[in-house]
Amino acid sequence: MTKTISRREFLKGSAAGVVGVALSSFIGGGVTAFATEDIPADVIPDSTVTLNVYDQLANYSGEQIGWFGQIMLEKFNVKLNIIDDQDGVYESRMESGDLGDIVIWGSDGDEYIEAVNQGLLFDWEDEDLLSEYGPYILEHMEPALEKNRNLSGGTIYGYGFDVAVDADDTQDAMYTWDLRWDLYAQLGYPDINNLDDLLEVLIQMKELCPTDDNGNATYAMSIFPDWDGDMVMYVKSLATAYYGYDEFGIGLYDPENGVYHNALEEDGPYLTTLRFYNKLYQNGLLNPDSMTQTYDNACEDYQNGGAFFNIFNFLGESMYNTDAHLADKEDGSMGGALYPRVPNEARPIIYGQTIYGGNRIWSIGENTEYPELCMAILNWLSTPEGRLTFEYGPQDVCWYYDEEGYLYLTELGASCKADVNTEMSDGYSGTFDDGSFKMNNTTWALDTINLDSPVGETYNYQKWASQQTEASTLVEADWREWSGCTTFDAYVKTSNYMLSPGTDYSTSTKSDELQTTWSQVTNCIKNGSWNAIYADSDEAFDEIVAQMTTDAYDYGFDDCIEFQENEATLRHEAEERALAGE
Repeated sequence: MTKTISRREFLKGSAAGVVGVALSSFIGGGVTAFATEDIPADVIPDSTVTLNVYDQLANYSGEQIGWFGQIMLEKFNVKLNIIDDQDGVYESRMESGDLGDIVIWGSDGDEYIEAVNQGLLFDWEDEDLLSEYGPYILEHMEPALEKNRNLSGGTIYGYGFDVAVDADDTQDAMYTWDLRWDLYAQLGYPDINNLDDLLEVLIQMKELCPTDDNGNATYAMSIFPDWDGDMVMYVKSLATAYYGYDEFGIGLYDPENGVYHNALEEDGPYLTTLRFYNKLYQNGLLNPDSMTQTYDNACEDYQNGGAFFNIFNFLGESMYNTDAHLADKEDGSMGGALYPRVPNEARPIIYGQTIYGGNRIWSIGENTEYPELCMAILNWLSTPEGRLTFEYGPQDVCWYYDEEGYLYLTELGASCKADVNTEMSDGYSGTFDDGSFKMNNTTWALDTINLDSPVGETYNYQKWASQQTEASTLVEADWREWSGCTTFDAYVKTSNYMLSPGTDYSTSTKSDELQTTWSQVTNCIKNGSWNAIYADSDEAFDEIVAQMTTDAYDYGFDDCIEFQENEATLRHEAEERALAGE
């Protein structure tokens, strides 16, 4: 399939300004490019440049390789060196005064504000950097930029992730409660009202399927500590999926009434879901390596059918549901699949989209030698072409527009979505996973409108008209018949879900003293939580939780609660303004 020729290639050698060009002619292979955004010729270096990307969200360290690395080389003549946020990295980079060329923040809280206050981030309006090299961001993401200006004391240093075009839309469900549907069907679709019922179903699933594709022991879940923040990630996320309460500091927040539930609240959401993981462990249903393994190790377990349940769609069905697993079996029975099955009493959270963007910020380091190049890269990532590319792969190789503007996955693109280990083609090396977007942040929200789409499609391929087909396997047909839905999002939204509206709320800055207390308390809770998960009995679990609670309060947890309860008030006020359309 012939690749699209950019206007920059026609103007190569001239210092062309940044101009958006609308194209309505056919490009080779019958593909139509409805819009594109030029990369200014004067920003492309003559020789290849390596940019350091300090990335608090990365699960990867080293050079961006594979197809996305090749695209960066082709478009910008750059290599990206990803620096993940291991222990001590933030402190050492702050001390050196050099955060990197591109800087991606896990939140817009204390560490980001500290970098702003120490002058370590580049002012996007300095020497017209944003208007000259980030015109698409400037034109289409103004509320997100203004949110950052207000957060950062009057200066724009970046913008937050998952920006939406329309504040009235909701995101697709992320907490989909993916369960091995073929095993659930074999059990006769037993009722799952609550977490206790789910535990019993998982026990029975292990009896039905004791080994995975490679003959290794199976478990209900295989989890990891890589993404633990103020609490154990999987524990707080199960509470979010079950109660609809959002992670909020050292605890959870109820968006329905603005109530804050601290992590150590007796019989509260965090300790309740913590006990669920201990029950999994006591029943031999939790991978015993969970406390020490990595994200990649856990992904392998799901890819190999080694775990039956995950609360997240991106760690459940997207890992397991390959063509090989889904395919009907030779004996005429259904293949395997992880499909949503929300407990009847659960209230999974659904996030409202926000024109202000979320708390994971794209920014540029103050000491970069290449601010224009960094901005041009961020600008391209913020165009529809860039957003679709880092999600699905190279344009015209993995996805394309038809002549009417409808989006399609190519055969290769569909294979990559079904199995990330699919080998790339058309000159791109390695597997799709090898070259996947290692920065691990987003620009536009997946479920917002693609501004290049003349038919109003979003970036979410599952919602594209081209994907609305009949069930192709017995297991998919069975789930559709049981749920009465054709998409996972539609099914989850039939539940009594909890809406968390998008707002311009950002976390307030903590004092140095509170930051020290916070660090001690969160380390205490994370370590204690993991120990509690591995308790051999209910009595041992209770003892560990009691000791964790005592220690946390000794460190000053009361001060953390006081701070977070005030934050809950501020967030609730922002939500009420958003719901009122203010």
